[in-house]
This record gives sequence, C-alpha cells and structure tokens, in this order.
Amino acid sequence: MTYSVKEAFYTLQGEGAHTGRAAVFLRFAGCNLWSGLERDREKAVCRFCDTDFVGTNGAGGGKFRAPADLAAHVQAIWAANASSGGRPYVVCTGGEPLMQLDEPLIDALHEAGFEIAIETNGTLPAPASIDWICVSPKANAQLAQKSGNELKLVYPQTEPEAQPECFETLDFEHFFLQPRDDGPSVSHVAAVAAYCLKNPKWRLSLQTHKLAGLP
Repeated sequence: MTYSVKEAFYTLQGEGAHTGRAAVFLRFAGCNLWSGLERDREKAVCRFCDTDFVGTNGAGGGKFRAPADLAAHVQAIWAANASSGGRPYVVCTGGEPLMQLDEPLIDALHEAGFEIAIETNGTLPAPASIDWICVSPKANAQLAQKSGNELKLVYPQTEPEAQPECFETLDFEHFFLQPRDDGPSVSHVAAVAAYCLKNPKWRLSLQTHKLAGLP
C-alpha cells in the first residue's frame, strides 16, 4: 500500500504516561470519524478534534510507497535531531493511524530500532506487535480496541456512553482524563481535576506541548 503522511516531526510527547519523552510524531492523513473538513464537522462522529490531518502537505509529510521508505524517513528525522542515547521512539497518530499502520510498516520501524506507540480512537483493532497502545474513545463510536497501555478520555463529553465510568473495567494500565480543548476562552481543567480528585483511578493529562510552545 501507499502510506499517506500529513506530517512527521521531532518533538516531546506532550500527553499521557510518556509526557516529556522525545519522539518522532508520525501523523497519518485521514480519519474514519471526521473528514477533517470544517464543513463536515457538525455532522461528524467526532466534532472536537483540534488536529489538521488532511492531505500530505505538512512538514515531513508525503506519500511513501514501501514500508522501508517510510521507516527510513522516520529514522532520518530521529538521527537529525537526537544523540545516540535513548531508544528511538515513534508515535503514530492522525487522524486515525490504524487506517494505514500495518504489520509490514511495524516490522520496518522495529527493524530501524524504534519503539512504536499509537494514539488511536479505538474503533479499529490494533496489531499486537505495537509496543504502546493509547486509546482515546469517542462518543457514538463503537470501541473495538478494549485493552492497551493507556486509555485517554477527552472530558467532558455530554453523551452517556462517553462518561469515564463506562471505561473503568477495560483492560488498560493507565486511565487519563484530558480536558477538552475548546480554545483559549474555555477551560475544562478544573472539571477534570475535580473528577480525578474524587475518582483516583483517573489521572489528569494536560497537553503540555501546547503549554511549552512545542508542535
């Protein structure tokens, strides 16, 4: 298959259990819950996405015809920025990365020395060979991936099926609530903090890359 990549860049992971860890972010184009076009947002399954995943015109983006080609691209970004210390780490995100991330690409990234993480909406099953699975469920979207390393729920969501208690019995190591990003004029941090204080199974996850001015 041809892999369509919106952008690929070196930064620090800003969210969840690996906050602060250096990584190449590999953002695949496309999503199965929203077209990415503003004209379609109101009728989309997921309406609060804050990410541009349309096309292949971002920094480090493009189309890659072979798994080895994309793995070499990711490896080159890491090598251009990182010293030899620490295991190379790639975060596959989107959009929805599991629309494109397949076993041949996973194998190629592993052969290049990378530990592989995904950030997925959980509507597609994840290959077991992925090293770190982060699922971020969305209301009105059936969850296919019910186990992994971390579950990261955007909060608040108004729909009954998207409340934290709906996910507490799933097989994840970490449970995070992340304040929904409604722009600088609205903050949900206090609501998330209050929920986590009352329900200590859950931990607060902030988008620290935004606070630090990182991509």
